[in-house]
Amino acid sequence: MNTATAAASSTDWNALDNESFRAMVRAFFEAEYPSELRYPKRRLRWAEIKPWFLKLSQKGWVAPSWPTQYGGMGLSPEKLIIFIEEQERWGVGRAPDMGITMVGPLLIQYGTEEQRAHYLPKILTGENIWCQGYSEPNSGSDLASLRTEAVVDGDDFIVNGQKIWTTLAQDATHIFLLVRTDKSAKKQEGISFLLADMSIPGIRVRPIRNIAGGEDFCEVFLENVRVPRANIVGALNKGWTIAKALLGFERIFLGSPKQSQYALARVQEAAERLGLFDDAGFVDRYTKLALDVADLGTLYGRFIEQVKRGEALGPDVSMLKIFGTETYSRLADLLVDILGANGGTPGSIELPGGPVDALTSFYNARPATIYGGSNEIQRNILAANVLKLPA
Repeated sequence: MNTATAAASSTDWNALDNESFRAMVRAFFEAEYPSELRYPKRRLRWAEIKPWFLKLSQKGWVAPSWPTQYGGMGLSPEKLIIFIEEQERWGVGRAPDMGITMVGPLLIQYGTEEQRAHYLPKILTGENIWCQGYSEPNSGSDLASLRTEAVVDGDDFIVNGQKIWTTLAQDATHIFLLVRTDKSAKKQEGISFLLADMSIPGIRVRPIRNIAGGEDFCEVFLENVRVPRANIVGALNKGWTIAKALLGFERIFLGSPKQSQYALARVQEAAERLGLFDDAGFVDRYTKLALDVADLGTLYGRFIEQVKRGEALGPDVSMLKIFGTETYSRLADLLVDILGANGGTPGSIELPGGPVDALTSFYNARPATIYGGSNEIQRNILAANVLKLPA
């Protein structure tokens, strides 16, 4: 742990009242975050966001949710929400943060002392950058149907299979994997959770170019990859429990209203320039979506209060992910529609009063209903675990 991190870890941020804490965090983001990286139109690569990550690391703010004993800020759920809200408000770009948001908390809860001592400091300094090896071809959001296999061979697992939609795998030094370690077990069982160094022979990454020209996602091929058995997290064949633990918080933040609020503001801005608020048809469509955004904020607040109380998130958090991503998608569609023939033009469209970019939101909204567990899967979760409908 570096000196700055150690000093920050000794600070009791939770002793501050919420208003003072919010003001402090806001002032830091506004003063220190690079203005040219605010509200990025695509997922930033590690080389672009690394200086900001290292600045947070030096300040001791790179892992706000981690306990102070592991180099984090030790924020309470309430303070953590404030921290995240201020990042979203100022348009702070997301770094490749799987190590901070997923691997670190996972190792703190389920890892061995040796695993924590080895991996956690390197996550904090940015020496290790992680990616997520969950989804597979012909499997997608149905993680329990995965086919990547790990077979015990002495002190190693030999891993063979393929992962897909692996975000920024080309920048990662490490990957966490769900693998099948017992083919005879039921599909939710017989799964284990492994950590692997991306430099191990047999791992190959191939970026996937999307319609917008970006390469956020990758395929990862694993051919006779030898992963030490010491790299298993939790018990053998119990990886499904760990995977589910990671997905609850992912879904609450995928359902944040900030993205839809930003998109609604862009629709309003364009509509005012085009004089569309005199059109009753547009006003009707806009008003319905504005009310949906307001309702989304209320629903999000309900789950946030649950987090603030320190309660575990239940399967009903799936409805937040559905509502958030589908509201954002409808707003993105509306922005394209109101620009008419120019709605499908890449880049900024010149309107009276300034440019408007429609396709960025449209492109971003397409995968939003799929990643983090497709909305079809989320509806199945709600049907089975909340409504108790028969299979």
